[in-house]
Amino acid sequence: MQMSEVVEEHPSLIPIINRFGIRLGLGDKSVREICGEHSLDADFLLAVINTFLNEEYFPEKKLRTFHTSQIIDYLVKTNNYYLRFQLPNIEHHLTSFISMNTSGNQTLAPIGKFFSSFKSELVARIEKDDREWFPYCLALSEKLQDRISGTDSRPLSLHPGKHSEDAIEELLADLKRIIVKHLSGDYNLNLCYAVVSSISSLEKDIRQHNRIRFRILTPMVEAMEKLGVQ
Repeated sequence: MQMSEVVEEHPSLIPIINRFGIRLGLGDKSVREICGEHSLDADFLLAVINTFLNEEYFPEKKLRTFHTSQIIDYLVKTNNYYLRFQLPNIEHHLTSFISMNTSGNQTLAPIGKFFSSFKSELVARIEKDDREWFPYCLALSEKLQDRISGTDSRPLSLHPGKHSEDAIEELLADLKRIIVKHLSGDYNLNLCYAVVSSISSLEKDIRQHNRIRFRILTPMVEAMEKLGVQ
């Protein structure tokens, strides 16, 4: 089908395809045509998109054909997107929101501090991904390839991982809840909406990002560990 049709129906996919280097101005080209132009694995792109759109999506046979490095490369690009775009976007709106409202509004400063706490937690997780989790996953994958090239060619037995809210998701949901429930005094309505909208966008993105982590990468790692590739 045409890539433009998919994006028109699901605009939330725009930042997702951007991470693959695909920009808008899609024309009438099919998904596979656009993937060909960008030297992308169309099956992997579709697996990511379907995982985002369908919480129960888990194509076991298809996942066996993907290399761990493909998934980690996507997750690294997602983490970088948070650091370069979404966190600064929220911070920009929130700073303007706080500075343009009356000094008598006692709820704004705590909101700013809560966001700083959330940002620190997210940045810490991203740094741990880069320092520990992703290198561990790649090391397992390399050992598995070495074993397959030898005598052990047992296939990975994949089972869908469970995805429940983690601390990062909960912090962001709490931040939005505080603004919606407890904001008081005079404040700029447009800037308030911009803050809540940018928080909601990141909240949805992280929730979907975690599906990739827990429903695709984690089952692959667990399967490699069961094979004794440690």
